[in-house]
Amino acid sequence: MTSMTERHKTLEKNVTLLGIAALGAVVIGGVVEIAPLFWIDNTIEKVEGMRPYTPLEQAGRDIYVREGCYVCHSQMIRPFRDEVERYGHYSLAAESMYDHPFQWGSKRTGPDLARVGKRYSDDWHVQHLKNPQSVVPESVMPQYGFLADNDLDVPDIAANLTALRRVGVPYTDRDVKMALADLKAQADPEADAGDLEERYPKAQVRDFDGNPSRLTEMDALVAYLQMLGTLVDVDGAAAQEELASERGR
Repeated sequence: MTSMTERHKTLEKNVTLLGIAALGAVVIGGVVEIAPLFWIDNTIEKVEGMRPYTPLEQAGRDIYVREGCYVCHSQMIRPFRDEVERYGHYSLAAESMYDHPFQWGSKRTGPDLARVGKRYSDDWHVQHLKNPQSVVPESVMPQYGFLADNDLDVPDIAANLTALRRVGVPYTDRDVKMALADLKAQADPEADAGDLEERYPKAQVRDFDGNPSRLTEMDALVAYLQMLGTLVDVDGAAAQEELASERGR
């Protein structure tokens, strides 16, 4: 014991030896953590139901980021009892596998939105965005009524999908080719949506902002919000993730 203590004192007093020992510990730890990643295709277990965003949902997501909604609303329910009871099943890694950038976090001036999809009507979302205090009197959220006045202007949605495909989002050639048509069709129940719902399962096709004569930024943002948390059977997927984790041990 004394010998061990003496050797440790020698290490602490010798800057060179301490530096070498620290470097060795970092290198070993790094190899142990990083090396396995070269032998696996993906660190996220894919789950049934997860798909890329439709062009309209992606446009809405871009507006969500543009307006800084992520500053007050996280999209990550942590596996704590109080969060699960309030917001729903804890978030799964696969649910944000196509997010660039992801919307994780724990800073919440407003509630977490990971499972807000279909929890409220389109009319509620539109009214909430136009005048938050009219539906939540204690809200400190600013008003976003201008979204209903702004026509949705995405210069080249096909280019957006192409860029996302380059970083791993599995859009097909047809998805890219049909991007503009899909963008318009999802918000117009009278339009011929073609195979939109086949390529994007659970896509909600309807007028979202209450003004069918125009395609607005409000349409896009509400379409995005109404999709959040609706794609995956979280209970089944969580069991699948747990099983896969046990197999990997």
